[in-house]
Amino acid sequence: MSDEDRPSEQDRPDGRGSSGAAAPPDAPDAGQVEDVPDTRHRLNTDAADPADPTDDADADSEDSADNAGEGLHAPELVIVTGMSGAGRSTAAKIFEDLGWYVVDNLAPTLIAPMVDLVMRESGGTDRLAFVVDVRGRAFFDTLRSTLDELDSAGLNHRIMFLESDDDVLVRRYEGVRRPHPLQGDGRILDGIARERELLRELRGEADLVIDTSARNVHELRATVESAFGDPGEVPLRATVMSFGFKYGLPVDADLIADVRFLPNPHWVPELRPHTGQDPEVSGYVLSQHGAKEFLDRYAEVLNIVTEGYRREGKRYMTLAVGCTGGKHRSVAMSEQIAARLSAEGVDTVVVHRDAGRE
Repeated sequence: MSDEDRPSEQDRPDGRGSSGAAAPPDAPDAGQVEDVPDTRHRLNTDAADPADPTDDADADSEDSADNAGEGLHAPELVIVTGMSGAGRSTAAKIFEDLGWYVVDNLAPTLIAPMVDLVMRESGGTDRLAFVVDVRGRAFFDTLRSTLDELDSAGLNHRIMFLESDDDVLVRRYEGVRRPHPLQGDGRILDGIARERELLRELRGEADLVIDTSARNVHELRATVESAFGDPGEVPLRATVMSFGFKYGLPVDADLIADVRFLPNPHWVPELRPHTGQDPEVSGYVLSQHGAKEFLDRYAEVLNIVTEGYRREGKRYMTLAVGCTGGKHRSVAMSEQIAARLSAEGVDTVVVHRDAGRE
C-alpha cells in the first residue's frame, strides 16, 4: 500500500479526526460495559406516525399502510469499515471519485437521521457511503442496532470491510510513528488484536472483504470501482484553462501548453476587442499555419496521458493553455482542445482565467 493507506489523521491516538470531531474512546473491558440508553433516531418510512394520537384512524388506514413510504427517495447505502490502518481513508476518496456522497468518521447513531434526511430531500443523492470507525463495544452495539433498523425499514445496504495482516498493520503504524488507537499502554499488536476481536462479527457479515496487505492504492481502487462503480459513468474529469503568461502560470495545472507560436490577433485592429470565443477570432487563430497540426498532435498526446491517468487512478486533470494575455489564442485553442477531450469521453469543463482582465 502507498502512504495514503497508512493510518490517517482520523486514526490519531488522541481520538480526533481531521475534522476535529472527537472519536469514540477506547473500548472498555467486557466487565466494564454498561447499558447505554437507546436514544437512536427512528427511521420512519410511513406517511404518518401510528403512535401520534392526532392521526386520523379511519377505515382507510389499511390503504395508507399499503402506500407508506411512497415517494420517498431511497439511496444506495454502503458502510465502509475495517481495521485501523487498512485503508479506510483511501477508500473514502475512491468512493468520492466514483460520485458517492461520503460521510467520514460518523457516529453510528447519526446514520439513521442522515439516511432519513436524504430520503426526504428532493433531488437527494442516489448513493451514500458511511465510513465508520468501530473502536468500542458500546459503539459497535450502536452500529449493530442501526444496521438492524435499516433492515427493518427495508433499506438495502452493503458492508465493505478492509482487512490487513497483523505484520503489515504494525509496519504501517511504525512507519508513521503513531500508536494503534486501542493499544493503550500495550504494544501495537495488542491494539490490533483488541480491534480484530471487536470487529469479528461485523467482518463475518460483510458483503465485501478486501485484504489490502498486498494491494497498492491503484489495485484497491480497481477493486472498489469494480464493486461499486457505474459501468457507464465517466471516470476522468478535465478542466481546460486558458491563461495569459503575463499574469503568471496557473499553480494547479497538471499540463501546460504554450500557443504563443501562433500570430497574435491583438495586432489585427478589427479582432483586438474580441476574444477567442468569438467566431472571427477563432477562425483567424485556427487558420494559421501550424494550428491544426498542433491540435492533431496534441490530441494524440492527450489520449496517451488520459489513458495513463485512468490506469493510475487519477480522476482529475487540469490542462492549461497559455498565450500572452489570455484573451485570443489561448481561449480559441482551449475551446478546441476541450471539444476533442469531450469527444473521447472525458467530462470536460472550460475556464478562461484571464479573459476580460485587460
